[in-house]
Amino acid sequence: MKATVKLIDGVAFAGTTESGHTVTMDGPPDHGGRNLGPRPMEMLLLGMGSCSAFDVVHILRRGRHQVTDCRVELDAERADREPKVFTRIHARYLVSGRDLKPEAVERAVKLSVEKYCSASIMLGKTAQISHEVEIKSTP
Repeated sequence: MKATVKLIDGVAFAGTTESGHTVTMDGPPDHGGRNLGPRPMEMLLLGMGSCSAFDVVHILRRGRHQVTDCRVELDAERADREPKVFTRIHARYLVSGRDLKPEAVERAVKLSVEKYCSASIMLGKTAQISHEVEIKSTP
């Protein structure tokens, strides 16, 4: 896997992935940024959430569960001193679908968190990661 990060202006950067997608990241105004995109550490947190959400949806759909929505709300804390690594991350999984069985959703989340989501497993080396699951039935 390859990626390129290039300075745009001030402290704004364009990150381009090997698959050809580009995202703008920027710093806060008090550090010379203009708030043109998420901060790099926010991108890392988003990466964890989307990696795990992808796993959950994929696992459930492979099991022929009718998932209509999956949202992961993340709440993180960082160390007070440099390097300001994540020290705590809580992920709240909100999964919607038709006739979803709680045990199937819990299993999918557990598999993601413990086995498949490289991002959360990697971040778990410095952060205490916890999660909760909420299921919403849709008609």
